[in-house]
Amino acid sequence: MKIDISKLKFDDRGLIPAIVQDVKTDKVLMLAYMNGTSLARTVETGYTWFWSRSRQELWNKGATSGHTQKVYSITYDCDGDALLVKVEQKGAACHTGNYSCFFNPLWNSASGESLPVAENKLPMVISDLYNSIVTMRGVTASKSYTHLLFESGQDNILKKLAEKTAATMLASKNSDQDDVVYEMSDLWYHCLVLLAFHGITPGRMLAELGGMKNRDSK
Repeated sequence: MKIDISKLKFDDRGLIPAIVQDVKTDKVLMLAYMNGTSLARTVETGYTWFWSRSRQELWNKGATSGHTQKVYSITYDCDGDALLVKVEQKGAACHTGNYSCFFNPLWNSASGESLPVAENKLPMVISDLYNSIVTMRGVTASKSYTHLLFESGQDNILKKLAEKTAATMLASKNSDQDDVVYEMSDLWYHCLVLLAFHGITPGRMLAELGGMKNRDSK
């Protein structure tokens, strides 16, 4: 398949930055560089190919690790000097084993105002855990509890969810705060597993929760 790259602006090394984004979660996964050849191979194969500036060679993402990126779309920005590649990520995008390469906090607003819901600590913890769950689901060679839970199918996930709900209720009935925290944390984890099973992001749940405060006013 031939594509028209006449509107793209490659730098003096023949490269263009490519931002890779998860098509399901909208999470930015990584930044890499493409040249004309790697871009053509990406389109031809349906999986990401990049140019390694350090090794000075083409590389197919996930060829050795199995953490491949199936491409759904490629768009370029208004200046034609950057690409946005939306992919289905299998496993981890980062060579460190993290779901995304962008996991090191550098700065947040110091205005003293509350951060937006999506940036608060609790949602970040949920987001990181969810991303870890999605990552482990895609690691086919893994024997982790999370991966095996997905392998066992929806009925077993629902069974576990029911068990954790019952355990949380029992902890509450016993008025054991530590046990409530432990069991409810386990329950939340299995809720995130169920969300991931259906391809639903925690962001959709947060949006729904945000609208609940208006229910009493109706």
